[in-house]
Amino acid sequence: MIVDVIEGARKDLGGFEVARVLPHARRRMVGPFVFLDHMGPAEFQPGMGLDVRPHPHIGLSTLTYLFDGEFVHRDSLGCTQPIRPGEVNWMTAGRGIVHSERTDPAIKAHGGRMHGLQAWIALPVEHEETDPAFDHYEAAELPTYEIGGLWGRMVAGSAFGAVSPVKTFSPMFYIHWELQPGARTAPPEGHTERALYVATGAVEIDGRRLEPGRLAIFAPGDRPTITALEPTTCACLGGEPIGERIVWWNLVSHSRDRIEQAKDDWANGRLALPPDDDREFIPLPDEPKPAERMS
Repeated sequence: MIVDVIEGARKDLGGFEVARVLPHARRRMVGPFVFLDHMGPAEFQPGMGLDVRPHPHIGLSTLTYLFDGEFVHRDSLGCTQPIRPGEVNWMTAGRGIVHSERTDPAIKAHGGRMHGLQAWIALPVEHEETDPAFDHYEAAELPTYEIGGLWGRMVAGSAFGAVSPVKTFSPMFYIHWELQPGARTAPPEGHTERALYVATGAVEIDGRRLEPGRLAIFAPGDRPTITALEPTTCACLGGEPIGERIVWWNLVSHSRDRIEQAKDDWANGRLALPPDDDREFIPLPDEPKPAERMS
């Protein structure tokens, strides 16, 4: 019932640890999910915090979801939006957007925790060049349910008869689960590709223990039982495949030529910076990273 287990590659970004789960050499995508980063959990000392300078995206939507902490999103559309636990920042890059993510100076002065997930959802080919947009959803807008030691929130897409208000472009689902020891659940039916990521705690699936930082890929059509071995925070996600994608740095497209155009646009200043954060930016990587085709 488990096709594979992927372990995130952890990286220290100067006091802030991130686990890159997708893409992986053995699994490039799960449904339309082309990228998954596990941020933290981290405890920032006073004066420290998230400080991601402006950078560009094309051909995808970013989904940011926090379990703990807070930071501020700013983008080239002029949107400035703090995100807090249980909320969703959904940014559609389409033909091109630039954004930054930083800890508010008032929070940074005192330090604090940061823990969450950021996913990239590749856009269907017919929507890759859509107008860029940004949408924020409060926690109270997202459906939740509770049964038998399990609490769940429908973050995006649809599953188990629940539909999130988050605007998506292809069939997908993304669920945040909190499980008490002994609680049982299963991935939803009706989606071709499904996976479970353990952020904290541990679960057992078909006699196999899954610990934090692991992504279990499920066989299509199977409904394995997921049993919490201790208090556990996890995300269940997936959807329908949308075809191969090329990923280079922060750029996603089905077309290599489109990637090259976006690289040239960024290198030559043709993509606007956020009006409230335009004093610096992340330059195009000096050493070209090989384009990876995802499917």
